[in-house]
Amino acid sequence: MTTSTRDPIRIGVLFSETGVTSAIETSQRLGTLLAIEEINAAGGIGGRELQVASRDPQSKPSLYRAHAEQLVREEGVRLIVGCYMSSTRKALIPVLERWNALLLYPTPYEGFEYSRHVFYTGAAPNQNSVQLAEFMIRKHGSRVFMVGSDYVFPYESNRIMSDLVLERGGEKAAEHYLPLDARTEDFAAVVKRIANAAPDFVFSTVVGEGTAMLYRAYRAAGLDPARMPIASLTTCETEILQMGAEFAEGHITASPYFESIDTDDNQRVIEAFHARVGEGLPANQCWEAAYFQMHLLADALRRADPDDVESVRRALPGTEFDAPQGRVRIDEQNHHTHLHPRIGRADATGRFEILEQSRHRVRPDPYLVSHTLADWSVSTALHSGA
Repeated sequence: MTTSTRDPIRIGVLFSETGVTSAIETSQRLGTLLAIEEINAAGGIGGRELQVASRDPQSKPSLYRAHAEQLVREEGVRLIVGCYMSSTRKALIPVLERWNALLLYPTPYEGFEYSRHVFYTGAAPNQNSVQLAEFMIRKHGSRVFMVGSDYVFPYESNRIMSDLVLERGGEKAAEHYLPLDARTEDFAAVVKRIANAAPDFVFSTVVGEGTAMLYRAYRAAGLDPARMPIASLTTCETEILQMGAEFAEGHITASPYFESIDTDDNQRVIEAFHARVGEGLPANQCWEAAYFQMHLLADALRRADPDDVESVRRALPGTEFDAPQGRVRIDEQNHHTHLHPRIGRADATGRFEILEQSRHRVRPDPYLVSHTLADWSVSTALHSGA
C-alpha cells in the first residue's frame, strides 16, 4: 500500500492508565499529548498531523509487549513512545527488533543498555546517580541503607550506588527489596529495619504506589529527614501529590528537571500544561522527557522520510530542542540524551527547592565508563546552607 503524503503519521503511545505505576505514566501520557497538540497546531510534519494510537498496558510487561505487537503487526505503527519500568521496556525490545520499529523511552533508568531501536531521553546513571552519591556523602555521610522495588531498575541502580559509595570510602548498611504490590505493613517493617540500622541516609528505588507507603511509614516512625533523609532518583512531584507534601518534605531527589525551575521556557510549557489539564496535576521529570522527546521526534521527522524507519533513525541523533530543563540533545554515538543534572529537596508545598545544578548539560555515559564528576565539579550551590 502506498502511503499518501497527506495521511496522518501514527504514533503508538504505551503509558499505563491503570496499575501500580499509573500515576507517573499518566503524567507521561499527558506530556506526550501536549507536545503532539503543539506540533499539530504548528502545521504537523509537512502538513501531516501526528495521530495518537494509545493503549493501556496496565503496568504489566506482558501487555506492553502484546499491545506493541498489535500496533506494529496489525496497524502498521513503527514509531512508539512509552514505558516507565525497565521490565516493560525490555519486554518491547524483541518486538521492535523483529518488526523494525522505534521506541522513545522517557524515563530515568539503570543504563548498561543499547538498542538501535530505542532512543533514551531519561537520565542515565552519570546524569543522576553519580551526582546523588557525591551530594549525599558530602552533605549527610557515607553509610547508606538501600531499599527498592523487586525488578530490574532497582537492582541495577543499587549496584551502581553501592559502587559509588564504596569508591568514596562509604559503607552499605543493608539492601532490601519489596514486591511491586507490597502492603503498608511491609513498608512499616522495612522502616523499622532502617531505624535499627541508623544509616546516614536511605537510597530508595521504590516506584509506583509503594513510594507513598515508604515515605508515610518513614514519618510515622518518627525518622527525621534533616538527620537521615531518603534520597531517590524517581520520587518526584507526582509521587509527592500521591503521598502528601508533609511526608516528602526534607527528602532529596536527583533529576534533570523539577517543576520549580525558574526559566521562561519552563514557565511557558507549565502554563500550557495547566491550561490543558487544570492546576491540580504537577509536572515532573518523566512528564518533561515525554514532552520534549516528541518535539525531538518531530524535528527528525521533518528532516527525514517519516514513512521510512531507517531514515528517522538516522535523523534523530544530533537533534536538539530547548526543553523546560534547558537545551537537550540526542547523542550521536549511543542514542541517549544530553541532560542537565540537578539536586532538589522537597518542601512543604510539594515542590522542590533546587540545591545544586550543573552549569552545563552532561553527555550521557550509559555504561558509566567514568565515575568522575567532570561536569558536576562546576555545579552551582544555589543555597550555601544546603
